Amino acid sequence: MRLRTSLILSLQNIINRNNGFKLKVGDLKALRTDRVAPYLAFNEDLALAGKVSKESIDFLSRKIRAIESVVVKRVKLREPYQMLLTIPGIGKVLALTIMLETGPITRFAKAGNYVSYCRKVASQWISNDKVKGKGNKKSGNKYLAWAFSEAAEIARRYHPEPRAYYNRKMQRTNPMVAHSALSHKLARAAFYMMRDRVPFMPEKCFA
Repeated sequence: MRLRTSLILSLQNIINRNNGFKLKVGDLKALRTDRVAPYLAFNEDLALAGKVSKESIDFLSRKIRAIESVVVKRVKLREPYQMLLTIPGIGKVLALTIMLETGPITRFAKAGNYVSYCRKVASQWISNDKVKGKGNKKSGNKYLAWAFSEAAEIARRYHPEPRAYYNRKMQRTNPMVAHSALSHKLARAAFYMMRDRVPFMPEKCFA
C-alpha cells in the first residue's frame, strides 16, 4: 500500500505539473477505465511514464485486493473490528491493522496513553512556553501511526465532517499540523469506540 501510494502521488504530480490540475485519487486507481492516458497523450515521453506508473498501480491494486480477501477470511475478527469500520477513512485493511496492532484496549489506562502509543502526540518538553527538548519520536507503534495517518487523509478527502474540521485547522495553521490534528482526533475516537464498544459519533469527535 505504501508503494502504491508513492506511485499515485508521483503520477498525480506529473499530471498536475503538465495540465494545471490534480486528478482525483479515485480516477488514478480506477481499474476498468484508464483515465490517466488522455492527460499525457500530448507528449510521448510523459505518456510512456504515465503508462508504466498506471500499470504498476493497477497491478498493486489487484494484489492488495487479493491479500485483503485472504486476510479477512483467516483473521479471527473481534468486536472492535466492526466498530472501527464506522470511522471515516477506515476500511478493511486499516481496521484490521488497528485491531491487531492495538491488542486488548484495556492495556491502555486512558485515551492519552493510546494516542501517544500511536505516535499522535507531539514529543516536546515545554517550559514557560519555550521548547526545551524533544522526546523519542520513534517511541510507540509505527503501524498504528501509519494507519491513522492514512485514515485521516482518506477521511479529509471523502467525508464532510472530517474535511470541515481539517479546514478549520487550516485557517489557523498549516497542512501538516491540520493533518496531524485530524489523525489525533481519529485515534482518540478509536480508543473510546474499542473500549466502550460503540460506533463512531461525528458529533462528539468533531464538536
